[in-house]
Amino acid sequence: MIAVAIVAILAAIALPAYSSYLQRSRRAEVQSFMQDVIARQQHYLVDRRAYSDSITNAPAAGGLGMTVPSSVAAVYTLTMTTDNTVKPMTVSLSAAPKSGTAQASDSCGTLVITQAGDKSADKAGCW
Repeated sequence: MIAVAIVAILAAIALPAYSSYLQRSRRAEVQSFMQDVIARQQHYLVDRRAYSDSITNAPAAGGLGMTVPSSVAAVYTLTMTTDNTVKPMTVSLSAAPKSGTAQASDSCGTLVITQAGDKSADKAGCW
């Protein structure tokens, strides 16, 4: 009985720590992908004098031709906003945790990055 109690106490301590670790890991993965998208946007801008409005469409169709990793798409909703009518042109990419997933309880919330490299989140220190 004592052994069962010790195992239960250890599990009660380890499970939240492991869940937090998984959230940080998923967050790091989406942040890396978002930085790749913004870097690809900069290349697209140099080649075409405008930002792309699609991550997944082929370059011939005005997109970046990138594939969103399934591990990112499963827990985050990516939204890209471009404005090629203003000077300087702007692009912003946001990643919001999907509700109903383990990532939904992440305190960092929605992550945002812009063409200028400005990064923000619902909580400070998440980037």
